[in-house]
Amino acid sequence: MRMRRFAPLLAAGLFATTIPALAPAQASAATTPEYLRQKPAWHRCDSSQPAAYQCATVKVPLDYRHPEGRKIDLAISRLKTSTPAKRHGVLLLNPGGPGGTGLDLPLLMRGELPEKVAEKYDLIGFDPRGVGLSTPVGCGLTEAEQNWLRPYKRETFAADVARSKSVAAKCRAKAGDLLPHITTRNTARDMDTIRVLLGEKKISYLGYSYGTYLGAVYSQLFPARTDRFVLDSGVDPARAWRGMIQVWASGTEPAFTRWTKWTARRSTQYKLGGTPAAVRKTFYGLVARADRTPIEIDGTKLTGDDIRSARAVFFSVREAAEFVSALKQAADGSRQVRLPAGVLPQQRPAADRRAAGVPDDNGTASFWSVLCGDTAAWPRDPEQYRRDAVRDKARYPLYGDFASNIMPCAFWKKPLEAATPMTVKAPVLTVQNEWDSQTPLASGKGLHRALKGSRMILAEGGVGHGVYLFDRASCANAPVTSYLVTGKLPARDLTCRTAGDGGARVEAPLPKPQPFPAF
Repeated sequence: MRMRRFAPLLAAGLFATTIPALAPAQASAATTPEYLRQKPAWHRCDSSQPAAYQCATVKVPLDYRHPEGRKIDLAISRLKTSTPAKRHGVLLLNPGGPGGTGLDLPLLMRGELPEKVAEKYDLIGFDPRGVGLSTPVGCGLTEAEQNWLRPYKRETFAADVARSKSVAAKCRAKAGDLLPHITTRNTARDMDTIRVLLGEKKISYLGYSYGTYLGAVYSQLFPARTDRFVLDSGVDPARAWRGMIQVWASGTEPAFTRWTKWTARRSTQYKLGGTPAAVRKTFYGLVARADRTPIEIDGTKLTGDDIRSARAVFFSVREAAEFVSALKQAADGSRQVRLPAGVLPQQRPAADRRAAGVPDDNGTASFWSVLCGDTAAWPRDPEQYRRDAVRDKARYPLYGDFASNIMPCAFWKKPLEAATPMTVKAPVLTVQNEWDSQTPLASGKGLHRALKGSRMILAEGGVGHGVYLFDRASCANAPVTSYLVTGKLPARDLTCRTAGDGGARVEAPLPKPQPFPAF
């Protein structure tokens, strides 16, 4: 996941005060909305899980402008600290997305958090509104309609426009009453409702990927209730949301160039060329060859567009070299090579949401609900997308036409609210890997720049999406832990060096942060 239109300050203030600052015990029943007087009915989440891992479902307003109106479900979970004497408060967790479920995060992350952090907090998870067990949104989309990242081609553009228009129309027909309210601003308001229902004056927060934008919006709507916030792998508010897709293209080119240099120095091993220019020529030669006749590898036939869609692999130079080397061997006739797992988007299976009775397309539907409902900055003229795709294919040959092609937001209804302006001082901590494929460095720097008073920890040489807890070797882990324990921000921005050659990272046994997008 660009934020070019600022909401009027009066509107921001109005919505920010729809939730009282006092916990229910401190406010009179006459002044506290009914939904804020409910008591979460905590219960064991599942018989196969520890008894201490508790779940509850609470009701929140569908539309916070009408707090006494229709309510929707919000699924929440908690894992209390085992050392109450050292407890500081609650730590809300978000895995990213939009569309990522967070209900199981307390259980997943408890074993990875340093003990001196875990003892400070009750860990709180939740499925954001519209997602998973929180009144899920669905549009009835086919698999083809969910495959939205497509390269621009003159001969297929009309079909791409029709597909985007169909997705928007299906979502309106199937979930029109929910769609306008599945937004980041409303999810931030839900977070503050959770705060009130837990009886807390403030909340602390650890959010990844899209979760950084969610945390940033909360810090603007509820600055007095923002405690220790860690925003890991940042979404630039100025790029929300079309610009966050387009930054994949601009951010991939430096990674690709870095890969050509790294691989050229290892020409004996990978046999892809002895200079960066030769490596580049080899790669694009394979793309052109696959466009003429798909390259079969490991039982899969890959077109040139399929190969380009693997653009994220180039942020890990070793994985990219192995991928392209395997492609070259297959193109030269070898049937013994294997396609590295997880390289292509179609190799990455979506989470199985059907077991919980959630619509099959919930990830896609909630994704578009947020991206299209957060901002009116999406172009409405299909020809604008055509021109941008042609321009960006020339600027960013690896992925520019994918990133700027037509999207369903071109046909979405106008959002109910303007995008959230980042004008309030936010003394929070942002964390970023230098070589992050989903929220590239430019995006992470943009988030830090937007949040006045924030501090940034940059893991120079760091590879991959997600830093704290997800990369055990990261130099950023220690300062983040210190902040969560003490609440003291670093005196200045920190740049540290993560060991290694940029080829891989040592990952903790956790599911990776839900990338942007979450499927």
